[in-house]
Amino acid sequence: MRSSAILISMLAALIVGLALPSPSAAQEWSAQQQEIWRNVQTYWDLYAKEDVEGHMVYLHDDFLGWVTGQPFPTSKADRKAAMMRNVETSENILYTLKPIGIKVHGNVAIVHYFFTSTDLDAAGKQTTTSGHWTDIVMKQGDKWVMIGDAGGTVSQN
Repeated sequence: MRSSAILISMLAALIVGLALPSPSAAQEWSAQQQEIWRNVQTYWDLYAKEDVEGHMVYLHDDFLGWVTGQPFPTSKADRKAAMMRNVETSENILYTLKPIGIKVHGNVAIVHYFFTSTDLDAAGKQTTTSGHWTDIVMKQGDKWVMIGDAGGTVSQN
């Protein structure tokens, strides 16, 4: 039962992803932009694998982000607490990222992308959400760490 529900969710996410416009497909990205995008994929992968500590390495100590619908921005500690709650109460079974644009300004970059994520709660109920996100990253050592972000889900309509 669970495997058929997962397959249905995977197909739905694929259909949504294929229906979206792909502004990044036509553009040629520099080596630096490609490096930044691989970095974004890495911290999403870490979170999907429930490696919150690994994900936190990609947030600057002075991180400040704002999730749509939340009354206030969140710090690195706030974000970690929220992520820990999420991994305790649900399991990510599939996510897709679609890059929209990356602008680099020296050692800082702005990354816009669209996401779709399917999660399974403890009762076995699946929830698929889609939205847009912006990460502001800064080169620190060999990684691009988030100094800020903003975004959230969009209506299914």
